[in-house]
Amino acid sequence: MWLDLRELLLVAAGSVPGALLRWWAATALGSTAAWGSAASDLLVNLFGSLLLGILVGAPACKGGPYLLLGVGFCGSLTTFSSWMLALHRFEQQGKPLDGLLLLCLSVGLGVAAAGCGLVLGRRTVPRR
Repeated sequence: MWLDLRELLLVAAGSVPGALLRWWAATALGSTAAWGSAASDLLVNLFGSLLLGILVGAPACKGGPYLLLGVGFCGSLTTFSSWMLALHRFEQQGKPLDGLLLLCLSVGLGVAAAGCGLVLGRRTVPRR
């Protein structure tokens, strides 16, 4: 199945601000946080999970808005690869408990953020 040019442009347009926000968070928080980049990864992943939950929960957020914000923005803001790298770095540094804590926080809080987002999306956006 081929996407049309409008869909491709919507995903691309959402990806740029998502990636820039991620880069800004890593730059602003990465060097000051005790966990370095793992802390900024956790924060942007939680924010992205919350926002994606809101988008999925909002009945009116389909098609173009979902491609722009859900696929483009949230897709480039959140990351699995950086999360895995942070877990690997904790293991390499001999800090397996920090890695386990990051894993538990990321999964537990990420699921909670997405669930809260679903509830918010269903409640704040009027149904058609």
